[in-house]
Amino acid sequence: MMKGWETTLITIAILFGIFLLYRLLLLWAVSAYQKLIKNNTVNVDRWVHDPQPSPQSCLKVVILHTFNTIGFKGSPEAVELEPMESDKVEGLKVTEKKAGNGTEDNGKKKTLPLVVGTIRMGFGHHRIAYATTSWGLGADGDRETYFHDLLNIKSPEAKQIHDIDQKYSKMSRLASELGGIVEQFWGKLTKSGDEDSLRVTYQWGELLKPVLMGLDKNSPFIASHSLVAHAAVACGFKNVINLVIDNHAQWFVVVPGALNLVQGPSNYHNFLKMGVPPEELQLAGHWIPKDLVEGIPDACQRRIERAQSVPRKPLRLLIPVGGAGAQRKFVTSLVRAVAPFVKKGQVQLFLNAGDHAHMKTAFIEALDDKHLPFDSVTDMISLRAFKDSLLAGNEPPSAVTLFTYTDYFTAVATTDILCNVADVLACKPSELAFYPIPKLMIRRVGDHEAYSALRASELGEGTLEARTLDVCLRYIDLFLEPDLLTQMNQAIVNNNSIGVYDGCKNAVRIALERANANKKDP
Repeated sequence: MMKGWETTLITIAILFGIFLLYRLLLLWAVSAYQKLIKNNTVNVDRWVHDPQPSPQSCLKVVILHTFNTIGFKGSPEAVELEPMESDKVEGLKVTEKKAGNGTEDNGKKKTLPLVVGTIRMGFGHHRIAYATTSWGLGADGDRETYFHDLLNIKSPEAKQIHDIDQKYSKMSRLASELGGIVEQFWGKLTKSGDEDSLRVTYQWGELLKPVLMGLDKNSPFIASHSLVAHAAVACGFKNVINLVIDNHAQWFVVVPGALNLVQGPSNYHNFLKMGVPPEELQLAGHWIPKDLVEGIPDACQRRIERAQSVPRKPLRLLIPVGGAGAQRKFVTSLVRAVAPFVKKGQVQLFLNAGDHAHMKTAFIEALDDKHLPFDSVTDMISLRAFKDSLLAGNEPPSAVTLFTYTDYFTAVATTDILCNVADVLACKPSELAFYPIPKLMIRRVGDHEAYSALRASELGEGTLEARTLDVCLRYIDLFLEPDLLTQMNQAIVNNNSIGVYDGCKNAVRIALERANANKKDP
């Protein structure tokens, strides 16, 4: 049996060995990090004012980059691309991997296209990208607008992005369903985008260059996802604009070498405070599609008239589900809680399950549980007919309408299309928190979203985050009286008059001005 002093010596030896191994690991990490960034186009360390990151930062970046790239073997050369006519948006070109049946080149020199780059990770980035293209189409003579979704380009890069997105979406759903300590952990993780997160994101962008190299580097390039903007900068694109998401300043959402446009003033001065160069930062406004912005005066007037009508017309409550399919438990509980209002004829529900089969099932179970009959809309033609009928002054055939699809585009577009005929949008504080419609901000997924709810509330067009059903129901009570809805719609009209919703419009204008000033642009 060992004596006490022998046990102590062994413990000390083990601890010293662990410490020594850790120090050797840190030394290795510094060397591995320098090797990793050796051929980078951009020096991220200098941009974040940290030219010599700590060994711990080097280790963190190397580990996370390895996690992102396990089993990944990129394209050996640039992926050849071709523009195809969109079957969803008239006049829009969608880029695909070249297969020999794209738009023919007649040999004449054309004005380089405006490229809107995105990644189909959830609905938000796609929604912002489509909003941007709506302002780009026809904005500059014969200049075409390309929709460049990295996941649409068949390649090893697209598969890698898809695999990592699946992990992120699964965590979002898990955090939303389990709540408690899991939600707290995920929430803190989503708002901790420090300098190392930017280093990791940029390094990932370096790997994605093959799916962008098939485009002309002189083309004006607007990205609705920072990863796409990183890849464009790494490729050498000269005119890259990054549309910054959310309302919480974090390093990983800005892009060195690009012009970073933000939606609100608090984000603008927080990025300046962090050290983002003023020449690479600008306040633009909210990312909103053209038809929604142009429809603001009529939509707000219709909502005010409905709110002030005698007898009062039912409150049209639009409840969409995000691209990750999170919030199933909370949203279906909200539907059950609102059921008494529906039965009394006080509320009409527009439920957008998107392309999520599990959310369609969950909504139907909630409606059946409360004995609420409903109509279904399952395609774009029926969706537009539904909207046109409401614009003509009709009420929907049923107090509850379930929107459910098999195609991704219609799932994303439905919320945009319905916003001008709904009275209130009930959604988590995501990209929709910036939309020009009165909003009931429900429980967030990720702590970074709390700041977007605050932005909507301060503008007078949305509530603060309602994290419980009791708070949601109290707000619905308020919406059933004319005062709050009238005030919110008047605020939207006032905000519109000073350009609050002109973010995408300004992004396109700036990109085209920069492109037209560039003598190399044919």
